[in-house]
Amino acid sequence: MDQAKIEKIKSLPQYQQLVKERTGLAWKLSIAMLVVYYGYIMLLAFDPAFFTTIVSGDHVSIGFPVGVGIIVFAFLLTGYYVKKANSDFDELTAQIKKEVE
Repeated sequence: MDQAKIEKIKSLPQYQQLVKERTGLAWKLSIAMLVVYYGYIMLLAFDPAFFTTIVSGDHVSIGFPVGVGIIVFAFLLTGYYVKKANSDFDELTAQIKKEVE
């Protein structure tokens, strides 16, 4: 791709919107995941007795469902990003391609 085409793409308002929205969403989702993960780690560091609470049977402590919940939360965030990328971001990308060609 030549430099003129790159500069044309960068000057498009759709491109600037795409970069702004995608970057903003990535930061928000990253912060959400970090808060949940480090919240778990901090709870483990400062109140380890919390994780000894038995929630099912004789051996399943609350740490297991909380850990699984963190993994499920990560999958949900990923699914949300994919949904957003496949709708809004792909639409903007198509507009940019149409404008440049």
